[in-house]
Amino acid sequence: MGVVTPGFSGRARSGNPRLPPGQYLAEDFPVLSAGPTPRVRTETWEFTVTTETGEKHAWSWAELMALPSEKFTVDIHCVTQWSKLDTHWRGVAVDTLVGGLDTAADYVMVHSYGGYTTNLPLADLLDGQAWIAYEYGGKPLTPEHGGPARLVVPHLYFWKSAKWVRGLELKTRDEPGFWENVGYHDYGDPWREQRYQGD
Repeated sequence: MGVVTPGFSGRARSGNPRLPPGQYLAEDFPVLSAGPTPRVRTETWEFTVTTETGEKHAWSWAELMALPSEKFTVDIHCVTQWSKLDTHWRGVAVDTLVGGLDTAADYVMVHSYGGYTTNLPLADLLDGQAWIAYEYGGKPLTPEHGGPARLVVPHLYFWKSAKWVRGLELKTRDEPGFWENVGYHDYGDPWREQRYQGD
């Protein structure tokens, strides 16, 4: 007896070369979260970068807004298989916040308001690959989508683009974050379908 109902063929392949394997195009912007949505006021928001030696660098919301910003358009890919192409953001490149630091770290633990964490290689946040974004589609980023600010790392599955970001902790060894501790892939490359440990 077959396990697939006759006539069911799954989602049609788009043939779009910008769509990673196993993904489909989403018209909307789905909202997925691991817990309640934090409501963080910009008056109390703070972003920190902590080096592996414990040296802490901090920015208030006003200080972040005073930094050079970039408009960027990227494709995003969620591990739940939706992709959205040509998304428009504004934010501060992670290079601006980390680039001048004296560090021997190779890894980063990203921390969010609400307690969420995710791990990445530091190299994946530099050289114009990642931003602390505070606008989406020309408007302030809403809390549901990670506002007031979120990390955007478009070349990895979107769970690596932590919502409600509050800091980067630079580390000399890799440690798993929230989803990685429950079986998600440590790296999360959508083009290699690295959804779960062992992929």
